[in-house]
Amino acid sequence: MITIGIIVFPQVEELDFVGPFEVLSYINKVRPDSTRVLVVAESPEPLGGFNGLKIIPDTTLQDCPPLDVIVAPGGKGRMAAMKNPAIRQFILRQRATARYTTSVCTGAFLLAEAGLLTGKKATTYHTALAELAAYSVQVITAKVVRDGDIVTAAGVSSGLELGFYLLRELFGADLSQEVARKIEYDIDVKAL
Repeated sequence: MITIGIIVFPQVEELDFVGPFEVLSYINKVRPDSTRVLVVAESPEPLGGFNGLKIIPDTTLQDCPPLDVIVAPGGKGRMAAMKNPAIRQFILRQRATARYTTSVCTGAFLLAEAGLLTGKKATTYHTALAELAAYSVQVITAKVVRDGDIVTAAGVSSGLELGFYLLRELFGADLSQEVARKIEYDIDVKAL
């Protein structure tokens, strides 16, 4: 079973994390016990997303088990989250054994602040591309960009594409495409 941790924080953009959560969890309806997706926060208390969704974390940064995949979403709250030493330490600690370290939208800045994008190819939300380039990142305008074990996804809805990309890499194109059909999302996973 692949364990995936999605970091959340106050004012996180909901679709940034709900999109990949849906795709990466839905595989279990097609092939049971494929993934375990955890919502990870600094504390166990409920927090509010940017659009008002109340989020109850599954685990904390401190208590989170080892992850195979880390997902860092963005949103208005990323300004504080990217400067939060607990989040930065969590990403670096988990990255030591994770297969993939990923981001959606401005979640790329959580990775950049941890020093993980320096000299790498990456993407983010279209209005933040220049800001990301200031971290010595080779900015690419694409839905999903991979550089080694780091995978970044562009704007808000591209978290869905990130989810399908990860399913393809972890479980193969056929299974990823089947999940896309089941949730009625029109995508060619082989083209990602």
